Amino acid sequence: VQLQASGGGLVQAGGSLRLSCTANRRTFSSYPVGWFRQAPGKERKFVAAIGWSGTTTNYADSVKGRFTISRDNAKNTVWLQMNSLEAEDTAVYYCAADNLVAPGAPVHDYEYDYWGQGTLVTVSS
Repeated sequence: VQLQASGGGLVQAGGSLRLSCTANRRTFSSYPVGWFRQAPGKERKFVAAIGWSGTTTNYADSVKGRFTISRDNAKNTVWLQMNSLEAEDTAVYYCAADNLVAPGAPVHDYEYDYWGQGTLVTVSS
């Protein structure tokens, strides 16, 4: 499965962006999907995840109430809506898919099997 992350860009603090993650196989609709981010010089961190059906979601404390993850399996796409962006949100954002068809939305990067190439989000203060 190949994942394509897009939607990054430069935005002012307080602004919004919507990231998209699309896949080249229909099996993507059966997989939990997560978003992670890596700021310059820092480790990759969990941001949000969604179960295969869309009913289960998890968020990092730092983005709760500001970010929303959603999916449309008919379109083979997962989105990350990011509102009230802060300078600390600046990072490369990666989407990932877990090929274990099971309930839940994993929060650890080692649970994911497929990774997109990343999209850069820059928030200016």
